[in-house]
Amino acid sequence: QVQLVESGGGLVQPGGSLRLSCTASGTVLSMDNMAWYRQVPGEERTRVAYITSGGLVDYADFARGRFFISRDNAKNTVYLQMSSLKFEDTAVYYCNANIRDYTSRFSKYWGKGTPVTVSL
Repeated sequence: QVQLVESGGGLVQPGGSLRLSCTASGTVLSMDNMAWYRQVPGEERTRVAYITSGGLVDYADFARGRFFISRDNAKNTVYLQMSSLKFEDTAVYYCNANIRDYTSRFSKYWGKGTPVTVSL
């Protein structure tokens, strides 16, 4: 079984920066498209950023210009660098990835989330 584990969340002041990491463990043969989502309690989970296996990226409007997604295939890791953080960025951030696991087939995995709180 593949597991995705996010890290890097925490408390940050407005205007500050955080880098989130998501690492896949277990039998990971390869990683395809990967993404970051976020969710505020009582609201829908929304996609923040997306990156393909070839490195093409896309961002939600609220993230574009402030957030940057990247990946390190050798480390089975995807990152989300966040800067110029605002109060409204407060949410639980989730990692999502399509991974070819021990079955040699691609399956979709979710992490359990890492909370980000932007506050004074």
